[in-house]
Amino acid sequence: MKIYTKYSALALFASMAFFTAFKDGGKPQKKEVKADQRPNIIVILADDLGFSDIGCYGGEIKTPNIDYLASQGIRFRNFYNTSRCCPTRAALLTGLYNHNAGIGEMTQDRNIEGYRGALTKNAVTLAEVLKDAGYRTAMSGKWHVSNTVEQPTPQAQQDWLNHKTSFPLFSPIDQYPTNRGFEKFFGTLWGVVDFFDPFSLVSGTTPITEVPKDYYHTDAINDTASTYIREFSKGDKPFFLYVAENAPHWPLQAKPEDIAKYKDTYNVGWDAIREARYKRMVAMGLIDPKTAPLSRRKSSVNWENNPTKQFDEMAMAVHAAMIDRMDQGIGRIIKTLKETNQLDNTLIVFLSDNGASPEDAMRYGPGFDRPSQTRAGEKIAYPIYKKVMPGPQTSYTSIGPIWANVANTPYQLAKAQSYEGGVHTPMIAFWPKGITAKKGSYSDQVGHVMDFMRTFAELGKASYPTQYKGNTIKPMQGASLVPALKGKQVVGHHELFNEHFNARYVRAGDWKLVNLAGDSTWHLYNIKNDKTELKDLASQNPDRVKALNAKWQAWAKENHVLPKK
Repeated sequence: MKIYTKYSALALFASMAFFTAFKDGGKPQKKEVKADQRPNIIVILADDLGFSDIGCYGGEIKTPNIDYLASQGIRFRNFYNTSRCCPTRAALLTGLYNHNAGIGEMTQDRNIEGYRGALTKNAVTLAEVLKDAGYRTAMSGKWHVSNTVEQPTPQAQQDWLNHKTSFPLFSPIDQYPTNRGFEKFFGTLWGVVDFFDPFSLVSGTTPITEVPKDYYHTDAINDTASTYIREFSKGDKPFFLYVAENAPHWPLQAKPEDIAKYKDTYNVGWDAIREARYKRMVAMGLIDPKTAPLSRRKSSVNWENNPTKQFDEMAMAVHAAMIDRMDQGIGRIIKTLKETNQLDNTLIVFLSDNGASPEDAMRYGPGFDRPSQTRAGEKIAYPIYKKVMPGPQTSYTSIGPIWANVANTPYQLAKAQSYEGGVHTPMIAFWPKGITAKKGSYSDQVGHVMDFMRTFAELGKASYPTQYKGNTIKPMQGASLVPALKGKQVVGHHELFNEHFNARYVRAGDWKLVNLAGDSTWHLYNIKNDKTELKDLASQNPDRVKALNAKWQAWAKENHVLPKK
C-alpha cells in the first residue's frame, strides 16, 4: 500500500481544492456555512510525556504550538490518568475506570473480568457515542487497547517484528478501531514502535507493508490527522478526531535536525534542569512552593561523577527532539484548522497518558514487540552499558529513572506508579468559541481521563446508551469538565482510585492513601498541603488509613480489580 509523503499529500489535496473551487465555469464556489453548530472535538494524547516537559508546564523544550493552545485556553493543575499507556487509553475512550473497560494491566487476556486486555463489549467508545450522534469520526496514531496476536514460536515472532514475514492481523479484527466507532484509522495496533518503520501499522484494517524512505511516524500521525480535517471540513457534520501520538515513548529515535537543537542543553545535568523547571513552574503560577515543594531525587548518583554522562545528555536531547517534532505536527494541525475555518469551533484537548517512563529499554532486548534488526537487515543495539548513542533507528534506548524524575518535576516517581509522578498529567483545553474562562488561566477542578465521555456527550448532544449492539453498557463514571471550561470553581471528583500491577491509591478530599508496586504498605498524605507526597502521615492517622483502605477495597470489588497477590 502506498503512503503519501506530507509533500505529495499536500499537493494532492491542493489540486483537489483547485478543481472543486473552479469546476463551475471557472467561478469560485461559495463555502456553505455549517448548520450544525456543535463543536468539533480533537483529543491529542502524548505517550510517556512528563508533567513538566512542555514549555507551558515549565519545560525548556520548544513547544510553541502546544503553548499557544494553553495561552488561548486553560491549563488543568489537578488532572489524572491511570499511570500507564493502555489502561489510560481504555478509561479515556470509554468514560469508565479502566478495569471496567477490560484493561486492568496490559493487552494480554487473563480471562478475568477487568483483565481481558481489550475493550469489552459492555463499554462504548467516544467514537461510537459521537458517531451515533451524527459526528464524523477518525483516529490517527497508537491504539493499544486490543489483544495482541502472537506467532507460535519466538523465531516466527522475531521474523514478523523484523518485517521478514507478514500476517494479516495484529489483533482480533473486531477489536480494530474501525470496528469500535472510528470511520477512519491510520496507525499502529501495538504499543512500542520503531519510529522510522513501525510494526503493526495499518490503514483501516489493511496492513501497510512498506513505508517511504523518509518516513517518520510522528509526522505521519499528525499529517494524517490534517488530511482527515480537510476531508471532514467539506461536509456539514462536526467531527471527532483522536490523535494518539507515540512520542516521546521509547525507543529514543528522532530526526538529526531536531536532536541538534538540544545538543548542549542537558550537559548541565539532572539537578540543574530539574531546579530550572521548578523555578519556571513557580514563576508562572502553575504550582505553589508552599504546598508543592520540589520532591527529593531518589538516586544518589551525582552528575559530576556520572560515568555515562555523554549517553545521558544525548538521551534527554533525543527525548526533547521527539517532543519538539510532535509539537511541529500539532502546529500543522492548528494551521489546517485555520485554513478550513474550523479552529474557532473546535475543542482541542492535549494531555499525556502517564508520567515519563523510568523503564530501562536496553535491558528488555528483542522479543514480543521489539525487533532485532531493521527491514534492511541492520542489527539493532540494546546497549545495556550505554555504549551506543540514542537517536537512530538502530538503537533502542530510553531516558531512565533519573531523567524521568526530572520530566515529572515536581512530583515523585514515574509511569506505572500511583504516586503523583505516575498519575498527574498536564492537560490543556482550547476552544475559542466555547471556553469562557479567562484565556491562559488555570483550573483546579479535579479531573480524570474518564471525564471526556461525559464532557463530549454533553457538548455534542449525544446520548450515552444503556444497550449497544445487544450488549448491556456499564454506566459512565466520569464527571463533566464543562464547568471548568466556563471558569467555574468546581471541586470535581471528591474521590478517585487507581490500581496497576498492585500500585494503588485512593484520593478522598484532601487525603491520599497510596502504595508502591510490589509493596502493600499504605502511605498517607494530605494532598492539599503536600502535593509532592513528602510527609507520610500514616502512623499518625491509623483510623484514617483504615477508613480509606475500606473505601479502596469497596471500589476494587465493585470495579473488578483483582491485583496479583
